[in-house]
Amino acid sequence: MPSASVRRSAGQISGEDIVVEAAWLYYHDGLNQNEIAARLKVSRATVVNYLQEARERGYINITLAAEPFTNHRIAHELCGMFELRAAYVLPDGAGGELEQFERAVRGAANWLPSLLAPGDRLGVAWGKTIYDTADQIEPVTIPDLEVIQLVGSMATPYGFSAEVCSSNVARKLGAKCVNLHVPALLSTPEIAATLRKEAIIAAQLEAIDRCNKTLFAVGSCDHDSHIVTSGIASHADLDWYVAHGAAGVLCGRFIDAGGEPVRGPLDERMIGVEPTALRGKQTGLLVSVGHEKTVAMLAALRGGYATHLVTSRTTAEHLLSLAERAETAA
Repeated sequence: MPSASVRRSAGQISGEDIVVEAAWLYYHDGLNQNEIAARLKVSRATVVNYLQEARERGYINITLAAEPFTNHRIAHELCGMFELRAAYVLPDGAGGELEQFERAVRGAANWLPSLLAPGDRLGVAWGKTIYDTADQIEPVTIPDLEVIQLVGSMATPYGFSAEVCSSNVARKLGAKCVNLHVPALLSTPEIAATLRKEAIIAAQLEAIDRCNKTLFAVGSCDHDSHIVTSGIASHADLDWYVAHGAAGVLCGRFIDAGGEPVRGPLDERMIGVEPTALRGKQTGLLVSVGHEKTVAMLAALRGGYATHLVTSRTTAEHLLSLAERAETAA
């Protein structure tokens, strides 16, 4: 942050005012950083600091129009192939899959508020994709919005719990939050059944049924996937579900290549949304990136869980290729 002595060099403008002035000259008047430095009689590096401070203080919120990402050829191909209402496809950049992931969550954060309306009930899933998307949402208030946690709590290797995902989305959107105050996986079906009957848990599960829109990601059936690292499924559990047709993970539940639930030994011990309850929503926003996720993405899209998709260009191409090969094989 620029020092007070540096700020005084700008003449009559100082303190917080000079940060606002620099932001106005850059974002509103269209001056470049060198021109602003000359106008304010400071160095270009100081102008960079002022602009950064303006962003950090929330004086400036920068968003990109959705149209360039939803109206190009590959977005239309995704919509045609999977009967989506819209697809938001981010360019890959030069930084590999990590950059693709970061761009996708930023794109989802930018797009999500425009997909919501006053009075909506938004169900929010769990995982690093959703957590990072929430972190990138620019604060805005959507009147009478309710954000609802779709899956119970579980351990996570990322340093945050499942309820943090829904809480952060709610905080950024000025919404009421309904968390699911129960573990995602219980030790026995009997304990799970008892907890589902508890008044507070029953009310929270009823709130899930009221969702008209959802925000979710999908997981793969690899042994290093989140379903295993979070402790929901053991390696043996994963092998059992894969042997019985599992192709992906949706809100902690396994689905097959057609998107149908694969029922197994874990399901009666789980508390959270059932996959079939995620179908037919007004909006289902799927955010996912990575070659290893395309099989699970295809399963979710075939199952009718998504109406909108955010992904990278390379992932979109892999997804379309995978779908076309499957159609040819059929």
